[in-house]
Amino acid sequence: MKEFEGYKYIEGGVCAAKGFKANGLYCGIKKPAAPADGNESPLDNMKNDLCLIVSDEMCNAAAVFTQNKVKGAPVTVSQKNLAATGGRAKAFILNSKNANTCNADGEQKAMRMCELVAERTGIKPEEVLVAQTGVIGQIFPIKPVEEKIDELIAGLAYDKNLEAATAIMTTDTVKKEVAVEFELGGRVCHLGGMGKGSGMIHPNMATTLNVITTDCAVSAAMLKKALSETVKITYNCLSVDGDQSTNDTCAVMANGLAGNAEITAVGEDYEIFKQALYIVMMNITRMLAKDGEGATKLLECTVTGAKDLDTAITVAKSVICSPLFKCAMFGADANWGRILCAVGYAEADFDINAVDVVLASKAGSVHVCENGAGVEFSEETAKQVLLEDEIRILVKIGSGEGTATAWGCDLTYDYVKINGDYRS
Repeated sequence: MKEFEGYKYIEGGVCAAKGFKANGLYCGIKKPAAPADGNESPLDNMKNDLCLIVSDEMCNAAAVFTQNKVKGAPVTVSQKNLAATGGRAKAFILNSKNANTCNADGEQKAMRMCELVAERTGIKPEEVLVAQTGVIGQIFPIKPVEEKIDELIAGLAYDKNLEAATAIMTTDTVKKEVAVEFELGGRVCHLGGMGKGSGMIHPNMATTLNVITTDCAVSAAMLKKALSETVKITYNCLSVDGDQSTNDTCAVMANGLAGNAEITAVGEDYEIFKQALYIVMMNITRMLAKDGEGATKLLECTVTGAKDLDTAITVAKSVICSPLFKCAMFGADANWGRILCAVGYAEADFDINAVDVVLASKAGSVHVCENGAGVEFSEETAKQVLLEDEIRILVKIGSGEGTATAWGCDLTYDYVKINGDYRS
């Protein structure tokens, strides 16, 4: 991971900040898969599918959600709860395997999950956030949650971030968590997060399920501002397959236990906090892209020379979202014309005759386009560059100050296979 001066990567994920406990377990929302062979027990397939995060103190909170017209019940419930409390929360319950979306009783069951936590922790139901992920359109079974909620709460601990991070995985192949330590006003602060997502990722305001916790003291208004600004240049610059989920949720909870003076306005402390938030969210964004369903390569497109940030974002995302380009990267084919094609249909204003393109990886780099036209390059060198598992596409579109990065992955045979039998 890229180093940032004044910030230190630490272990702990959502438990890295003071005063946050977590736990995750298998409750049976999805029945375990049958053993693959005679040497495997059904217990081996009982992966965590329910988790809970609880703060010792009440938190200021902010969240962003999917803008899909079809919204999962937990999205609606969390939005209502945040509105009711004025941006306050103390707990967050999440499950995988079932999205609880497009169900007539969805909101009732999502709220019931909040009530189950509240009844056992002495807080109000509206002080609990909820998120769910999995198959859309299947009735959510609340009974397994009711049966396991006591065990889930009893097992809460300051070091169970791993149990929580694995509980929200669906087609993810690896857990995704990052945490950093930094100073504010002489106080040591921590900020950590966990995310999930592998497919149906093409966000607008948020992506997948993401929980971020911090012991930094920040007002709800400043949390909302920092989250919105950071989402724009991280999660919103991510695309795996062009499909926007119905349940996208990204929430930040701040309990203030670091003891710094509360951040209530834009200033130096705000910028230090926002940079910590960026570091965590940017790294999780990269993890989400690299673990795209069936992916073999992380693709990172950086656009420079744009007239402004929005133009740079639009062009970078256009490249990352191109199915033909993604296929070319899977085949390690330096078909730079597909990059120019995607740059060209981006809804942004720039001079196509000023576009330069370089393909790069740890194996080296190759300049493939200058002033909107191809230049001679070694196909053999390009092949070696593109055979690596992390590819950078550097696109210059002028001499402006705007720059942005978007992240994605290649498109492989396995993506079709995974989504062809997703429900089975």
